Amino acid sequence: MYIFKVKGKAKIPDYIQLRDDHFTLIAYFRADRPLTKLEKYGLEGKEEELAKIIEALPFGKVKKLDFYD
Repeated sequence: MYIFKVKGKAKIPDYIQLRDDHFTLIAYFRADRPLTKLEKYGLEGKEEELAKIIEALPFGKVKKLDFYD
């Protein structure tokens, strides 16, 4: 699974994309909202770790998530 941070412009907020190993989009959510419903993506219990990754992730860079089971 991969994570990608998209920079918003003007009134459009920053977004986070989660993509599978084939780079198909599986989730798209605002970066400034609390992380909820992550169990749908197999990431339950990883909210704190994912929040830290999102905060540190530069815009426009793809990062492989290798902490999920």
